[in-house]
Amino acid sequence: MTSRTLAVLTTLATLAAGSSATLAQTATLTFDKAAYVTCREAHIMPPDQRIALSVFLANHAARQRGVTIPDGDQGAQLASLVRGGCTLSPDAYLFAVIDRAIVAESSRLPKR
Repeated sequence: MTSRTLAVLTTLATLAAGSSATLAQTATLTFDKAAYVTCREAHIMPPDQRIALSVFLANHAARQRGVTIPDGDQGAQLASLVRGGCTLSPDAYLFAVIDRAIVAESSRLPKR
């Protein structure tokens, strides 16, 4: 288990402990549901929940693309691309924006 996966699980557990509404949202988080969250819907979420969702989707996309999401400058660059994509198209699915950012940076990301 990577430290990033552990961080996501810890964040989800912390969110679930916060309130019953959050528990209901995080306990049922599946890729099928997460993939259809728009940037606008994600923006409305509390910051911790939005970050956990973004990391969950980024890890999924990275696995499919055969890369890893590093911490530091490269991770920040991806976050900037996602932020910009969501600003330009708030009704886009967050997963699509994250996946496109990973594809754009894939030549510079560490391979699995």
